[in-house]
Amino acid sequence: MQFTRRNFIKATGASVFLPAIVGRAFAAEAGAPLPIPEVMDLGKGNMGELTAQLGRHEFLQGKSTQTAGYSQSYLGPLIRMNRGETANVRLDNTIEEPISVHWHGLHIEGYLDGGPHTPVLSNTPREAALDIEQPASTLWYHSHIMERTGAHVWYGLAGMLWIDDPDAADNGLPETYGEDDLPIVVQDRIFGNDGELVYTPRGPSLMMGYRGSEILVNGAIRPEASVPAGLVRLRILNGSNARIYHFGFEDGRSFHQVGSDGGLLPAPAAMNRLTLSPAERAEIIVDFSDGANVRLMSAEDGNAMGGMMGGMGGGMMGGGNAPVADPSGGFEVMSFSVNQGLTAKVTTLADTIAGAPVPEFGEPVRRRSFRLQMMGSMMSGSMKINGVEMKMDVINEQVRQGDTEIWEVSADEMQHPFHVHGTSFQVLSHRGVAVDSAQIGLKDVVLVNGKAEILVKFDRLADANAPYMYHCHILEHEDAGMMGQFTVA
Repeated sequence: MQFTRRNFIKATGASVFLPAIVGRAFAAEAGAPLPIPEVMDLGKGNMGELTAQLGRHEFLQGKSTQTAGYSQSYLGPLIRMNRGETANVRLDNTIEEPISVHWHGLHIEGYLDGGPHTPVLSNTPREAALDIEQPASTLWYHSHIMERTGAHVWYGLAGMLWIDDPDAADNGLPETYGEDDLPIVVQDRIFGNDGELVYTPRGPSLMMGYRGSEILVNGAIRPEASVPAGLVRLRILNGSNARIYHFGFEDGRSFHQVGSDGGLLPAPAAMNRLTLSPAERAEIIVDFSDGANVRLMSAEDGNAMGGMMGGMGGGMMGGGNAPVADPSGGFEVMSFSVNQGLTAKVTTLADTIAGAPVPEFGEPVRRRSFRLQMMGSMMSGSMKINGVEMKMDVINEQVRQGDTEIWEVSADEMQHPFHVHGTSFQVLSHRGVAVDSAQIGLKDVVLVNGKAEILVKFDRLADANAPYMYHCHILEHEDAGMMGQFTVA
């Protein structure tokens, strides 16, 4: 069947019928080799072409699934840009509805940001010149169309983006792409009995966010990565619509976080558990020198209204579908096997990391408050910020270029990942407790549990024709109105 606009909309939830599945509808096979995305290098004046397209992808053995992607059947290439250069890319769209390319985490002007005001229309290409002047970091890109972001990302319109800094001092971290420096895009998805993706957010699955029963990494179900017996850098993106992951290794081994949303940390942070909410990124260093194979696991997120609904959605429209629990606890994300044929290029981790950004915010000149609200009943709720649903023709805030501000963000009922376009920020406090920003680095998403304070500064411009957004990054919440927009002048 041709994947036209009509059946694309039907597949993404506009039909009146619910899927006849609860949890897994089949036994999905895991353990395929970890796919390594092709690289689109936009450095040194290279022009890239990124085209939104429909296609088919084999997630399940012997089944072909309708999908969407950028310049490929599902997801998009890994884009690399250099600090201090202009990245040139031609954007096109062969899908019969508007899409966009939001450069999540890039510090660029509003008209280039790729929000809902700057769609790429079908068969109407345009070119973008992105001036890159921010630290080396792990970012991503995805479609960001009003009321369609959840569906677009679910079906595959997303990809990873890395900024490199050719002039930065050697940080001593692994950097051989695809060998000891791995992109890890983690998503959860639901498949029907026919192998097709199911996306029908409504009722509980809209209120709590849409979750899936299968875990994908780079578009493969619980794959296996072959790694050298040494230090390996994992650049992890939570690319799920709503699920919060609590990552840890099955054998309890510790690892070190070395990077966050906005760049490297000043020093490695040892841990054995890493929490990432939707759209957050983290770079971690894992030591595989013991030669042991190991699985990366996650605990269930438990993020639901009042903490009471975690398991209900699986039987109510798909919202609480959970991966099958493992006997060891939690569920499997992917596995790692040590390949003695690969030479470990890095075997020790320095106490400090060269090239970590040094924030320069200055003193705040004003404070703003943002309350993320879930209102109405479970079956017919609405999502608001400060009592207002997102309206395309309403500018909610006006910010002065170069000013530093404190934004106080509070969340009702459940935890909400709060994202701000066009900048990176520091988290000052969470639930009234001061946060050491050196431990978590610069951020563009903060998981708000109760109340958080962030320090923000905007150096790029955004006018009323193409304003920046702030919103919950549970995509079903964003699409239902938990989003606002602001100018910078």
